[in-house]
Amino acid sequence: MSPGLEIQVASREKNLPSEENLQKWAEVALGQEAVAAEVVIRIVDEEESRQLNDKYRGRDKPTNVLSFPFEAPPGIPMNHIGDLVVCAPVVSAEARTQGKPLQHHWAHMIVHGILHLRGYDHTTEEDAGHMESLERKLLQSMGIPDPYSERE
Repeated sequence: MSPGLEIQVASREKNLPSEENLQKWAEVALGQEAVAAEVVIRIVDEEESRQLNDKYRGRDKPTNVLSFPFEAPPGIPMNHIGDLVVCAPVVSAEARTQGKPLQHHWAHMIVHGILHLRGYDHTTEEDAGHMESLERKLLQSMGIPDPYSERE
């Protein structure tokens, strides 16, 4: 039940998660879709994150994770569901600021991003509540505390 996972590292950041952890977190977030799903996880530094965030979201600053869902044209069978771009320095800084173990925050970012690829969103309060509840459940299944609590 392993997703097809391509990992691209374009970051100078140290202490990146192992491929095994990225795989495990992706499998949990994909659930039943993990059997056939293909995902690219690109790990970047601030400049690439800032450029992509500005181009696609109109926000001229780096961000923790960007999700780019993919839908194949009709009649073209494809298992690729999308790409995640994770900014390693932002994830590290957030983990420090929030007092969370770095690996726990990485797991949260991968789960959060893949849920976006699966169609979940947090644009309304109701959607946010549903998505956050699912994130908590998935992370808890891996022994990771509630990422939305004040402290883990």
